[in-house]
Amino acid sequence: MTTAIGLSAPSFDGGDGAATKIAELQNPRQDVGALLFEGAERVWQWASHPNVCIRSDYTCKKRRTPDPPLYVARPPPRLAADRYPCYTVCLALPRAPAAVPDARPRAVPLIDYANVTVCRGEHTALDRLHLTIHTGEHVAILGPNGSGKSTLIKTITRECYPRLGGSMRILGREVWNVFELRPLLGIVTNDLLDACARPFYSGIETVLSGFFSSVGIWPNHHVTSAMESRAAGVLDLLEASHLASRRMNEMSSGEVRRIVIARALVHDPKALVLDEPTNSLDLRATHELHEMLRKIAQAGTSMILVTHHLPDIIPEVERIVLLKHGRVHGDGPKQQMLAPRVLSGLFDTAVEVVSRDGYYQMW
Repeated sequence: MTTAIGLSAPSFDGGDGAATKIAELQNPRQDVGALLFEGAERVWQWASHPNVCIRSDYTCKKRRTPDPPLYVARPPPRLAADRYPCYTVCLALPRAPAAVPDARPRAVPLIDYANVTVCRGEHTALDRLHLTIHTGEHVAILGPNGSGKSTLIKTITRECYPRLGGSMRILGREVWNVFELRPLLGIVTNDLLDACARPFYSGIETVLSGFFSSVGIWPNHHVTSAMESRAAGVLDLLEASHLASRRMNEMSSGEVRRIVIARALVHDPKALVLDEPTNSLDLRATHELHEMLRKIAQAGTSMILVTHHLPDIIPEVERIVLLKHGRVHGDGPKQQMLAPRVLSGLFDTAVEVVSRDGYYQMW
């Protein structure tokens, strides 16, 4: 593919000077214009040049009435007496090669929200929110109380829907059967923790219930040996095998959370979504949970941590989304978003931040 560019040298007469000018213009950085030749004596010797084309403009002697430009490979026929031919020798410079389309399939974003507004009663919980999270990312969504974090999770679980005009795509689709969606996303909320902490469910029953998106195993559920093997493997991964036969009401808060996270992972989801993951945990349980989450992230499962507590953000998280008044207040690398100036604006109070071993703390 070439582009015809005229040669700017009105003083040339179509003789050897034209060849010189064409040679000079092999460098495409030089300015070019139009070179007119009145007469065809020396013009057509350039017609066979691989980088040259000839343009013929029919110009009237009495007044200028040019016909549309015509690109020709030979001289035009004899003209009327009141006309004479003008020729433009054009150097055709090669264009840059067109970009080759990437034939690889593009990954569908895990979450792709555009202009999402959610109202809960008279309160606008999410206000024209724009957010995209890709599969494989580890992201923390950080914000003060009332910033819309919990509502954002409820849009993912399809408990809340936006007003008209917004787009909420999960794994490329806006419309989901929630029973098809639940196995793809492992979601752990405080509401789910409360629902699972019932006296008549054991740890293994709670983990197995993840296959059925239920709380506990019911008579209509058919548990296969493959399901039991998978549940045992997840408990082993999370170092919770000793909790399999224990009743949920006999466990500590940290142990209940460990079992519910195992329930979320039992169907090998695309992502694990955790709401305030260390809520109500003591120091030791918090440390054990952090180590468990790091192991999950390093195994390749996407992780979305929703919190207002900086120590919840494990070192594997590299992207921070700041949420305030239902909008994205900031979005970027962890080192930039967790700067004292940025966090002071997020929480509307002066804060100091320290970092140690990949964890952050503020006061």
